[in-house]
Amino acid sequence: MRCVITVIGKDMVGILADVSNICKEYNVNIVDVTQSILQDMFCMIMMADVTNSTVDFSTLSDKLSDYGKENALSVHAMHEDIFNSMHRI
Repeated sequence: MRCVITVIGKDMVGILADVSNICKEYNVNIVDVTQSILQDMFCMIMMADVTNSTVDFSTLSDKLSDYGKENALSVHAMHEDIFNSMHRI
């Protein structure tokens, strides 16, 4: 199972590292990542494989969301099937 993780907020040092470390902590493999800085806004999308995660998807999503709240960032994790269904024409 894969999920899409999005991060948006004011750019600061360490966002990519912090999100990656949360994934590492729960044995979530990042399979693709794209990021850009738009003026002073950080925007990132990660595709992650949660097949071997040591926590359920809801817990992972909550941990990422909590990180976002602590750092004034919008951080969301969404199951790939839901993401694809929402963006299908």
